[in-house]
Amino acid sequence: MSARTAFISILLLAGAVGSWFLTQSLTTVKPQEQAGSDFESGYYFKMARILGTGPDGQMLYEIRADYARQQGDQKVAFDNVHIDYAQSAGVPWTIDAESATISEDQKMIKLSGNVRALSANGFSGKDTEISTQYLELEPANFSATTDRRVQIRIGERKLLATGMLASLQENKLELQSNISGKFVP
Repeated sequence: MSARTAFISILLLAGAVGSWFLTQSLTTVKPQEQAGSDFESGYYFKMARILGTGPDGQMLYEIRADYARQQGDQKVAFDNVHIDYAQSAGVPWTIDAESATISEDQKMIKLSGNVRALSANGFSGKDTEISTQYLELEPANFSATTDRRVQIRIGERKLLATGMLASLQENKLELQSNISGKFVP
């Protein structure tokens, strides 16, 4: 073998090895590990729609949210939440909040941030609005509770209180303490 043939063979071998390394570096994606990454295991949804069912398996309520994500403890967190009961439930209430968390067993929904419960046929059969910063909703029991400050508007009447228990299906309301109100005849 001549020196020229040996040189060309070595050059071709170096080119083949170099091109193999180049293709491996271009096709192999190396995951980037970041401390405190925003990504966790679980699922994420934009424009989420979750249906809750009653004991009979029929739709009881609907949760719509701009964003939903599963938390590590199997709870689901929502942003910009709207909750409606199904017409068959006979509960004329809708509930809006900035955020909510539903427990793993789906028995409790904890709403926070400008929570508003509205009904055109609420307490005393009048337009009713309940406003608070925190509310716990048990959809299957049709109950809503809070231990925080709450403002209730029933028609032209306004009530303020600390703590409340409301039965949304029966349109009953129980205020806990620090009750004050404004009643217009």
